[in-house]
Amino acid sequence: MKINEVEALAGITKKNIRFYEEQGLLNPRRNSENGYRDYGEEEVQILQRIKMLRKLGVPIEEIRHILNGTHTVADGMRRHLITLEREQRNLEQSILLCREMQNLDMPIAALNTEDIMSKMEEMEKNGTFFQNKQTQDVRVRYVAPVIVTVVMVALMVGLSGLILWAYQISPEDAPPIWFLWLMIGMFAAVGAGVILALLQRIREIVKGEIDDARHY
Repeated sequence: MKINEVEALAGITKKNIRFYEEQGLLNPRRNSENGYRDYGEEEVQILQRIKMLRKLGVPIEEIRHILNGTHTVADGMRRHLITLEREQRNLEQSILLCREMQNLDMPIAALNTEDIMSKMEEMEKNGTFFQNKQTQDVRVRYVAPVIVTVVMVALMVGLSGLILWAYQISPEDAPPIWFLWLMIGMFAAVGAGVILALLQRIREIVKGEIDDARHY
């Protein structure tokens, strides 16, 4: 089977299928004629098991142990239940604090932030873990590498143009033509390398599991 067929049968995106392969959870055979991945019914069943466990929030590492037989399902669920129960206690504490703040019924400017933060810190000392919902926009992660690439490419183009301009202004004092083209070639190679590095960085940014149970 091709990956498109597996995607339809297992109900898992191609991106996640490839991610699970990279994580070693799935090892499809390779077609000896063309080298393409050749999926079978076994891979579909494994993906459905992964999908089930990921919907329950079981970590990838625990799924790896369960699939390879190092841990039984009971072992995995026992450990995962401990995590879920801890998260449940954290949520209950957060809910209680949010209700207290709701009962204050005042604008945030009138809120005593220091008192609330002190209370949260005390709760954290007693084992409460508050959720951090600050998320980094993926687009922001592209900004730095793109800016660096643009600056470097512009610099290489500018230096190449400067060399050509200098050669035209005073060709009798200029180095040999082969040296001129060697320098321009070096600048072009640096620019190409920077662009390839940017493409690799973009692939790293978009790589990974879609963190949404509806897409598992």
